[in-house]
Amino acid sequence: MASDRQRYHGLIAATFTPMTPDGDLNLGLVGRITGRLIADGIKGLYVCGSTGEGVSLTTAERRAVAEAYVEASAGRIPIIVQVGHESIRQAAELAAHAEKIGADAVSAIPPTYFRPVDLETVVACSREIASAAPSLDFFYYHIPVKTKVEVDISALVEASLAAIPNFAGVKYSDTKVFELQVCAGRFGDRVSLLFGTDEMLVSGLVAGAHGAVGSTYNFLTKESIAILEAYRAGRIDEARRLQGVTAEVITEIVALGGLPALKAAMAHTGADCGPTRLPLRQLSTSEQRAVIEVLARAVSVA
Repeated sequence: MASDRQRYHGLIAATFTPMTPDGDLNLGLVGRITGRLIADGIKGLYVCGSTGEGVSLTTAERRAVAEAYVEASAGRIPIIVQVGHESIRQAAELAAHAEKIGADAVSAIPPTYFRPVDLETVVACSREIASAAPSLDFFYYHIPVKTKVEVDISALVEASLAAIPNFAGVKYSDTKVFELQVCAGRFGDRVSLLFGTDEMLVSGLVAGAHGAVGSTYNFLTKESIAILEAYRAGRIDEARRLQGVTAEVITEIVALGGLPALKAAMAHTGADCGPTRLPLRQLSTSEQRAVIEVLARAVSVA
C-alpha cells in the first residue's frame, strides 16, 4: 500500500492508559484527553506503547483501549496502535483488530523473552504481524533499552522495505542519533522516521526525523510544539533554548519515579490517569505532589 507519510510528520502523543485507583481501566477519560490534545495541535496518537503500559494490559484490555482512542479521534488525527506481544500470533490478532476498528497504523516491538537473534528473524516477526493488517501502515518499534534487541536501523529499514509491503517506518526510541541520521540519509524519502526521546527532540530533528512520538507531549504539549515550529522555521537557537527548558522539566519528573511519575503528571492537565500497574510501582502522595509542583514551576515556553 502507498502510505501518506506526511500524516506522521508532526508531534504524536504516546497516550497513557487511564486507570482507576484500583488499577482498572478508566476509559471515560479518553475523550477528554484526545479532544484536548487535538485542540492543542498534536498530530497523532500512539496507543498501548510503553507509555500506555501495553505489555501490562490483558489482550481484551488492549482492544478496549485501542477502540476508545480510535472512537475519540473520530478520524481527525491518525492513530497508531502498538501490538507487540510475546506471542507473534497474538500480536497479529491485535493488528487485525486495529485494522477492523479503523486505526491508521500498527507498530510492534519484537518479543523480549525469546528474543530474535538476528535481523532476518526480526523482520520475519514484523512481516507476520504487518501481514495481518495489510491495509494499515506498519512501524517497527525500536527501543533496545527495554527489549534488548539491537539491530542496525538502516539494515532493518532496507530489509523491511523489501519484505513488508505496508512497511511505513520506524519509531526510534534510542539516543544514538548518528544511526538515525544514516538511516534518514539513505531512506528518509521512502519511510517515516519518528523519534522517541522527548528530551532530545531537537537532536532527532537535526538527524533527520520527520516527526516524534513521546509521553511528555501529553502535558508539555504547547512547549514541545513550539520547539518543533522553531526548528522548522530555522530558529535553531530558540529551538535549542526551548529544548533546554523541557529537558530540565523531564529530567526532574523522571527522577521522581520514571513512568509512574510521567503518568502522574497528567493530573496537571485536569485528566488524572491514575496509577501504573505492577510491576511498576505506585507513587506516594508526596511524590505525586512533587511531580505537579515541578510542572507548576515550569515557565511556559509556548
